[in-house]
Amino acid sequence: MNRHTLRLALQRLYVALMLWVIGRALVATSRVDDTVRADLAPLPKGYQIQMRVLPQGPGFVWECTGDGTLNRATVVKPRPDLSIGFKHVAHAFLVLAFQEGTAQAFANDRMVADGDVSHAIRLVRCLNTMETLILPRWVAQRTVKRYPKLPAADKTRKAIRIYALLAKNILLLK
Repeated sequence: MNRHTLRLALQRLYVALMLWVIGRALVATSRVDDTVRADLAPLPKGYQIQMRVLPQGPGFVWECTGDGTLNRATVVKPRPDLSIGFKHVAHAFLVLAFQEGTAQAFANDRMVADGDVSHAIRLVRCLNTMETLILPRWVAQRTVKRYPKLPAADKTRKAIRIYALLAKNILLLK
């Protein structure tokens, strides 16, 4: 196996793991943060959002509950309402290794959105909020356009709740 093939295989493994974690972390964030719930509230119950590496790479599908929270979809529609796709595993790696923000990846044409663009923008805002809550400030500042002013106690409290829900989800393998 040459170095390029090995690097690509390791990136694919990392991307699959991070998509698995992020899929569950955003579900937890939608239960903890009012801003995320407000962004997702206009989406109808049963609205499905997919994020994956194109063409057949790893990914996940969320389903809106109608109250601003998300669940992982148990039954996936043949064509989800909104699909966000990374054009290559190396592009996904840049975003998921926090080297490039989601908005920057869209601007650099590394991602495509199939569905309502305003809903894709809502999703990017939710992902940015999640990143600012669960990542250390110095990491999150590299990936979000504007780092919001958050009281340290509020950020810590929400991060602990998100991580607790994520750990519960992982332990129960939901």
